[in-house]
Amino acid sequence: MTRLALIIGSTRPRRRSDFVAAWVEETARRHLAGSVIDFERLDVADFGLPLLDEPYPAAYGMPYRHEHTRRWSEAVASYDGFVFLTAEHNRGIPASLKNAIDYLYGEWAHRAAGFVGFGGSGGVNAIAQLRGVCAELRVAAVRPQVELGAFTDMATDDPADVDDLGRMAAREHQAAALGGMLDEVVALAEALRPLREAHGPVPADA
Repeated sequence: MTRLALIIGSTRPRRRSDFVAAWVEETARRHLAGSVIDFERLDVADFGLPLLDEPYPAAYGMPYRHEHTRRWSEAVASYDGFVFLTAEHNRGIPASLKNAIDYLYGEWAHRAAGFVGFGGSGGVNAIAQLRGVCAELRVAAVRPQVELGAFTDMATDDPADVDDLGRMAAREHQAAALGGMLDEVVALAEALRPLREAHGPVPADA
């Protein structure tokens, strides 16, 4: 079975990521119905990662010292591919997502990835930044991406109310775009399986 994770990168309280993730999951499960693809949520907020506190860079291949790192490592390494869900903060990805990515190295290698961005500009700048980071980690990214506009794919009852987080109102073509992206992520993840198997285990135990 090919296993894909929807990585939710924001840890901000009252984040929009929650209802965007629900739309991605519902749309993906409809698209993947009848397949043998396992699609699960992997929420950075669930791991309580502090600002990177491992004494050695993950690329060194040294054993991890902290339990939170080992938990995160085990989770990431269990998947064949990822869909990164990212908000855009000041033309970049949330600091929490970059921090979580930097905790690991080998666990990312030879996985496939797709991107769902959201924000005023559809998250295009955050996705562009993520593509560069993924390339360095040997994550193979597919070209299609989903860009959800805060003013075109989300709705609020009162745009002036800062407490109204809104709700999804994605246009029909966005679901089709997500489905097409997922098909490419699955195909690439399966093609990369021999490389993942040759890569071997990652350092998880202190």
